[in-house]
Order: sequence, then structure tokens, then C-alpha cells
Amino acid sequence: MAESLKGLKRTCRCAELTVDDIGKEVTVMGWVQKSRNKGGLVFTDMRDRSGILQVIFEEDICGSEVFEKAGTLHSEYCIAVTGKVRSRGKDVNKELKTGAIEIEAKALRILSESAPLPFPIESETKTREELRLKYRYLDLRRAPLQRNILMRSKLAMSVRNFLDEEGFIEIETPTLIKSTPEGARDYLVPSRVYQGEFYALPQSPQLLKQLLMCSGFDRYFQLARCYRDEDLRADRQPEFTQIDMELSFVDVDDVIDVNERLIKRMFKDVINVDVELPIQRITWQEAMDKYGSDKPDLRFGLPICDISETVKNTGFGVFKSALEAGGVVRGIRVPGEGHMPRKKIDALVEVAKYYGGKGLAYLCVNCAEDGGHKCSFAKFMTGEELDAIVAAMGAEKGDLLVFAADKLNVVRNVLGNVRLELGKQLELIKKDDWKFTWVTEFPLFEWSEEEGRYMAMHHPFTAPMEEDWQYIDSDPGRVRAKAYDIVLNGTELGGGSVRIHQADVQEKMLEKLGFTPERANEQFGFLLEAFKYGVPPHAGLAYGMDRVAMWMAGAESIRDVMAFPKLKDASDAMMGAPSEVDNSQLDELGILVDPEVLKAKEKNAEISNE
Repeated sequence: MAESLKGLKRTCRCAELTVDDIGKEVTVMGWVQKSRNKGGLVFTDMRDRSGILQVIFEEDICGSEVFEKAGTLHSEYCIAVTGKVRSRGKDVNKELKTGAIEIEAKALRILSESAPLPFPIESETKTREELRLKYRYLDLRRAPLQRNILMRSKLAMSVRNFLDEEGFIEIETPTLIKSTPEGARDYLVPSRVYQGEFYALPQSPQLLKQLLMCSGFDRYFQLARCYRDEDLRADRQPEFTQIDMELSFVDVDDVIDVNERLIKRMFKDVINVDVELPIQRITWQEAMDKYGSDKPDLRFGLPICDISETVKNTGFGVFKSALEAGGVVRGIRVPGEGHMPRKKIDALVEVAKYYGGKGLAYLCVNCAEDGGHKCSFAKFMTGEELDAIVAAMGAEKGDLLVFAADKLNVVRNVLGNVRLELGKQLELIKKDDWKFTWVTEFPLFEWSEEEGRYMAMHHPFTAPMEEDWQYIDSDPGRVRAKAYDIVLNGTELGGGSVRIHQADVQEKMLEKLGFTPERANEQFGFLLEAFKYGVPPHAGLAYGMDRVAMWMAGAESIRDVMAFPKLKDASDAMMGAPSEVDNSQLDELGILVDPEVLKAKEKNAEISNE
């Protein structure tokens, strides 16, 4: 039977005790990790968020009643123990923080018992993730997840302390807002009072923080809850947290300066890593051309080289046809890998195909039996032409060269991913490296084949670089943005931009994105109206807090640093969400669910149950 505390007070957490506490009487509370009855002794490993502590029940010391109760303990019973801290002598457990001490128990209260567990509560687990997420409250008792959540809390405090010192004001913005679909899909919330109308959950506080700049709060921040209805990946969830900020009277360098110091502070505070400042910067153009990615992993080399000019007059049809179609020919030099087995090269070809390429051509420098080049396209080129490629690539004897020929965007994507695969295969990536970079000068627009129009690469409120604004009508794709992303080891941690603060520029930007004046006013009228009343120049940045925490924890997924994450299909296995609601609730909201949707759902349920 579960007992109450009856005035009993916890004096400390389990792993807060040290050898300095030997001889003290303490009361600790937590869960039974495991308990072993050895006849005259019961050894119990007791656990709370701080760690594990061994408790010993000796009948001569604690008495027969307590000893008998101790013999009934099972895993995950919640208990309170009062006793004296004593040394374990030579029986030290070096794997435990408290391995040199134990509690000599005098009193025991079983605060609650535990039913049989769906899986063992162990640091290393082989239990499938779906089951662990269904019983997330149990999964969160595991030490690795507890460390991650505690570390995330420490990260939040580090951010708050730094930004407070820098004069930022923490302001909460609403989570029921107007839908402004431009990018990912909104989560919509129906209104009971205004039937047929909807709120949206914010994808970010973007417009609201710009309005705060209009309001005179020149430095804002928020740990903002955001929502995006999009397909999930390892580093994405339908709801997530941003470290969000906005500053007035600043330009690019000012935002980068304060954020470099924030990065240095939070990585030092949380995981004791010293980030070297200043952080290097590369332009978007350089990142895409050299690494095939706007979030390059700089922990290793293998840059991409353009050989289009070198091969433009050669007879190799793959290269020739790509160039005639306006494409490019580019390659990667892999030092010393000219004798890579054909099987591994074929695996790289499959990577290229997976990412949209037709394949890879390759050349092994001076690796043939006769001392010449071993090459997949040798019969289409002269020896001089092959030598010219080797020279253009800066290659040496024994190197492997791989090439892709296609449209520019395809070649970038193919070689960018082949480069990452080579980095993994050749073990070029050091796990303890922290390679930060700023990627700057993104294009303001990107062309959407699907939409048949230009889209904002970031969002419609990003400011153009002043010297490029002259091309807004004649060549919009040439206009660069005052945008910047902070990248760590191939992952975008955050991004931001200088915002448009001139009403005429903002109106022109919306026009180029296909907004009529009427539609622009319908969706963003409140912002355009605010721009009539003395809006200051302003800029901002937002980090994915979950991504930052994931890197700090060395986790494989952001689910490992979130208390209650969703599954890959955006469902909540623990709460059973999303779920159906009563018809009475739908009636109040004026919502009728399409009968065909219900039929399809029932059919799918029948199939899954078969």
C-alpha cells in the first residue's frame, strides 16, 4: 500500500552526496533502479534525476519491519529512504558518481508501487522508438534523456542571461494569429465565435517581432513555440522552439557580432566548448559552387571544381550534351584514392542517381597497369585531354576524380551529397570538431517551376542588397539578399536577415512575388499600415533551439532533446493525438467532416487490422 510523506522532507538528491557527507543522516527520494535480496542484506540502487545511489538495508540496523518491506521492492517503485551516509570501503563502483558511498538505511516508505514495465529503464536501450514514445514518461526516466533535458534547460538559461546582459527584452507573442501562407503549411484553429473563420498557429513570430521594432522595443527576444505542417526528418518536428530575436538600428555586421558572442557563450556555458571568434563567412554562391550545399560541412575538404571550360571541346558525349544544354561539368578530387575498389565507386554512382544525377564519371590518375590513367570515359578523349582534366583538378598520381555533368542545380546537389558520402566512407569527419560558418548573400528569389513564378528564398520581408536593387525588374534572380545562416558541421542552426523597412520596397517585393495590392493588403495589411508610421531599420535571427541542443547533446535526432516529441508521421503515440472529437464540438465550430474522408479512414483501419 502506498504511503504518504507525512511531513517527511527530502534533504538532498541521490547523486548530490559525496564522501564529504559521510556520517550525515539524510533523506533521499526517488525510484528503485533494481533491488537485490541477499538474505540478511537488501541492496537497492535508488535513482533520481541526479543519478544513482546504493542503499543497504541491514535487518540489525533498520529493524525487521523495514527490512521486510525492503524485501518487497521492485524496479520503479517510488520510495523515500532515511539513513546514514557511509563509505563503501574497497567496494568502490567507479562507474557511479556516488560509487564510493552508500546509505545505511534506517527507515523506508514506499510512496507508490509500479506495475510491470513495458520495457526496462536502462541507459542503453534496444526498445523500438515507437514503444518508448508511447510510454514517454517512462522513457524520460532513462539517464541519457534526463541529461539531454537538463542540458536543454541549461541552454535556455544561458541564452536568457546573455541576451538580458545585452539589453534584449523578453516579450511573448500570441500563438493564435492570422494565416499568412507563404512557405510551409499552417496549422489552422477554427473559431467558435466566428464560424467559418480560422486562426493559424505561428510558423514563426516574424511579423509580430517586426511590429515590436515599430513599437520602439529595439531589442526583443523570445524562446518561441512554432508550428509547421510539413513532412518530418531527423531534425524536424511539427512543433518546435526558436531562439528568436530582432534588433533595431542595425545592419548585417551588428547582428552577426552579437550572435557570435551568444554562440560562444552558450557553447561554453552548456558543454564547455570554446568557439573561436570571429566565425568564418562564405557567400551562398561560394558555398554552392565549392561544396554543393548552402549548409556546408567544413570538417573536411574535398571541394568541387568546375572543369566546364576544360572539357567544352572534347568528344565525350555526356560532357558535351550537358554543356550544350547550358549545364556544367564539375568534379571532386579525392586524394590518394585512385585504387578505390570498383564496388565502392559503383556505390558512389548510386548515391549520385539517388540525388537526381544520371551517374558519375571517374578517372584514377596514373593508376592503370601501364602507368596511364584508368578512366570510365578514356576512349572518348585523347591522352592530352585527360591530362588537361587532371591539371585543371590539381590532381596527383594516385588520386581519384569523380565528375557529374548536368544542369547546374543537379550537379550541385549530386556532388554535394557525393562529397558528404566520401567524408563518411573515408572517415574524414572528426566527431569532436565544431566547424561553424556564416553563409551570407543568399539570392533574394528562387524560381519555382511548380508555381511558375519567383518565390522568396527566405521570406517576403528580407531586404535586398542595395547595389542589386537596380535589377529587381530586369533580372530578379540576380538580386542578392541581406540574409545570413549560421551553419555547424553541415546543419543550419539558424538564419535571419536584415528586413525591409521602406514601404515602397516592401510593396515592390510583394508585387514581384505575385501579390496584387488587394491580396497584399488582405494578408499583410497590418504590417504595411505600420510601415506608414516611422519604422526603424531592423534585422533579426532565429535559431532552431532543438537543433542546437541536439548537437550539444551529440544526439541523432531532435526527438532525443525534446520532452514530448511526435512520431515521424506527426502523431503523438502517448496521448493518441490527433484524434476525433465529439460531433457537438464540431457543431459549435460550424465544421462538417467530409463523409468520404471518414469512409477512407475506416477502410484504412480495416486494412491495417487485417
